[in-house]
Amino acid sequence: MSATTRASTASTAASTPTNTPYPPVAPGPSGSAERAGSPVRPVPVLWLALLATPLAAGANAPVLILPELAGSLGVPVGSAAQLLTAFGWAVAVGTPLLAGLLRRRGLAALLHLAAALTLAGAVLVAVSPWLPLTLLGRCAQAAGGAGFVAAAISLAGTARRMGVISAGFGMLGATGPLLGQALTQAVSWRLALAVPVVTLLAVPAVLRHTGRAPAAPAPGRFDARGAALLTVLATALVLLATAPLAALGAALAAAALLVLHVRRRPDGFVPAVLLRSPVFLVSALLALVLSTSYFTVLLSVPRLLAERAGWDTGSAGAGQLVALLAGSALSWPLAAASARMSRTAVRTVLVATGAASALVALLADSAPLLLAATAAGVFTASAANAVLSTHAVASAPDAGRRPAAIGLFTLCYQLGGAFGPALATLLVLGA
Repeated sequence: MSATTRASTASTAASTPTNTPYPPVAPGPSGSAERAGSPVRPVPVLWLALLATPLAAGANAPVLILPELAGSLGVPVGSAAQLLTAFGWAVAVGTPLLAGLLRRRGLAALLHLAAALTLAGAVLVAVSPWLPLTLLGRCAQAAGGAGFVAAAISLAGTARRMGVISAGFGMLGATGPLLGQALTQAVSWRLALAVPVVTLLAVPAVLRHTGRAPAAPAPGRFDARGAALLTVLATALVLLATAPLAALGAALAAAALLVLHVRRRPDGFVPAVLLRSPVFLVSALLALVLSTSYFTVLLSVPRLLAERAGWDTGSAGAGQLVALLAGSALSWPLAAASARMSRTAVRTVLVATGAASALVALLADSAPLLLAATAAGVFTASAANAVLSTHAVASAPDAGRRPAAIGLFTLCYQLGGAFGPALATLLVLGA
């Protein structure tokens, strides 16, 4: 891909969480097999990884094939880049919604709906001759993937297993663009966009280990108003980079209405007890900050390598891929060791490494240091999601609120995937 196309892709994907290492969480959510009364057997971590991580590769598969997509659909490259933005938006708003389904209907219902959405999205992408229908298919894939992520991370259990899943996300996210390009050259871009269907292979195995009995319904009516307000708020925040004034006004209005709604219904879609928990708030906000920093570095470093070190686009891409793979792999030992560390110690390591990544990217002139900044960024993001999510979910007072914690925490991370590229465009890409 040319430098011009890369810059266009980066700027138009401001709301797309690229190379996303999603957060695993503590075991035993409401709606799991335990709640249904079925025997609970730990799901092997490789099945959980297969259930969740194809979403990361599928999210990034279009990055290097936008010209082919645009030519086939008869639209400009900038319009084709909406496939990235729409996918990121659907993951951001879909995660808390489908985590709510996990709470009310249980794991089996969530897996079945996620499978249906993923398959339907793949079919739409395979046959669609128009961009709007292709966008609809991508949104369905993303929503299905968000459901699979909510299911997988709720079953992760230990820090070691969570680290495996989180590192897997970073690795598959890093290789997603090259995988999409290879599948496009070998067969078609439609096959490249169908990568998320691979996750369907894990569904039967997960159901065997967790049981198929339906969960007991969650008490009370579904909080449709709270879900709608949170969706509007998340959508407005994701669109801040592309329509700042309108999105800011909508976000402020939605936030104010949501605050009033939570006061009236504290046990609704957004539980007030989570918003009052210092542990949850610190964990979620720290994940947002570290995610924003990571995505800013991720999209800035290729341009900085060209300007400061004289690297061409191909060399910068290859170097960054190696850095992303290395950083993702190195995040697993910290996640595994976090069980023996205090919260303060873990947060100190994460903040220090994240700050070092941003400062090195800002000040360094040499290619090795810039690539080290990328590796440190993905290391921090992956480890933060594997560790801070357990802190956030542990703050939930009972199992019934854990799915809400999953959705809200993940949403905070996803917002970093929107804010980071916007900052990169403001500070580097738009210069």
